[in-house]
Amino acid sequence: MKLRYLYAWFVLLLVAIVNGGLRDLTYGKHVSELLAHQISCVIGIALFAVVISQHVRRWPPASAREAWFVGVFWMALTVAFEFLFFHYVGGHSWEALLANYDMARGRLWPLILLWVLVAPYFFYRILNKKLDNE
Repeated sequence: MKLRYLYAWFVLLLVAIVNGGLRDLTYGKHVSELLAHQISCVIGIALFAVVISQHVRRWPPASAREAWFVGVFWMALTVAFEFLFFHYVGGHSWEALLANYDMARGRLWPLILLWVLVAPYFFYRILNKKLDNE
């Protein structure tokens, strides 16, 4: 495994923490909890796009397969962190953590995970298309 993938995931983690902090300190005080999380998810996807596109541009995956590996790796780390940290350190119940996956109730967390999974490949394809056209 390349350490830069782990490093980039820690950058994503930091971005997620800052995003959550901004939500809690600003607009989260003025809208419902659900709407605050929905806004935060959309902002998170946009912020992750910036981080992931820069990572892929700076250290392009060697192949499409490697780009998918990176996405799977980041998604697995994210899910593991979410459940392990927030249950054992944060004290959240398993039920509360699983509730974040209920899109029928307006929870958008699965979209973040989907983006983390596909974004490395997405930006890899964009980068390769640009290189093909040059």
